[in-house]
Amino acid sequence: LLGSAATLLRHQGRGRETKLLFSGDVGRKGLPIIRDPEAIAEADYLIMESTYGNRLHKQDEIVVNKLAGIINRTAQRGGRVIVPAFAVGRTQQLVLLLHELANRKEIPDIPIFVDSPLAVNATEAYRRHPECFDEETKTYLENGSDPFGFRRLRYVREAAESKALNDLRGPMVVISASGMAEGGRILHHLRNNIGDPRNTILIVGFQAENTLGRKIVDRQVEVPIFGEPMRVRAEVVTLNELSGHADQRELLHWMKPFAGQLKKVFLVHGEPTQALPLADAIREMFDIETHVPERGESFDLR
Repeated sequence: LLGSAATLLRHQGRGRETKLLFSGDVGRKGLPIIRDPEAIAEADYLIMESTYGNRLHKQDEIVVNKLAGIINRTAQRGGRVIVPAFAVGRTQQLVLLLHELANRKEIPDIPIFVDSPLAVNATEAYRRHPECFDEETKTYLENGSDPFGFRRLRYVREAAESKALNDLRGPMVVISASGMAEGGRILHHLRNNIGDPRNTILIVGFQAENTLGRKIVDRQVEVPIFGEPMRVRAEVVTLNELSGHADQRELLHWMKPFAGQLKKVFLVHGEPTQALPLADAIREMFDIETHVPERGESFDLR
């Protein structure tokens, strides 16, 4: 995310310094907009996320080409692409990729809507911080272009304008929050579109257990929206390549430069099915004592 960082705490006591590093959410190399994660040089103890600790992201297809295929296939059916997307980070990534596809004329000339007041505000924050951009995104600015704005794209703030999208006809793309479809305007778009086989529900981010987004990813026949069971007839596609969280290989690579100094590793922010296999991988690769703490558990770092 824009401005994200790992945090290194230094404690001086008993005549020595102890360095405790908290990873935050570890990013990935090569994603749109934000510079790649920087290497960390030192730490005695590491608290690290494990969101995708037992997963390897697919690398078999360029994400922009896959996105183009989804939009073209849906447009040919006369359908809509409905995208639950996190307002900060994921929405801006999608907008930039769609901008690239539009410039190359690789998707049809259909309207694209970002329907989320928070996403609109977050996009303005991105515009104000080009120092965080990677070289590809900076190229837009050097050419006098807005990376987050182009002719087909419209940002929606007002609720009345959001509701009016349901009355439009023909193919379109609607990107809306929340990213796990647990609240926000995306619920209205899902209710109005999930039952039409011409449409596509495009999942582009992590879906926690028991969320509506996870139920859609799991291809449940019916899902509850506003308390009512809705039949899932739309095509469901998952685009994991845009995930902001590092996978197991990337997490191990991130910690490798300072792994030789570590006394212990603590894995947090991950379901047990992800954290426990990552702990095994760390022990095997680096021979470091690794814990997946239980709720309320404490440790003395001496």
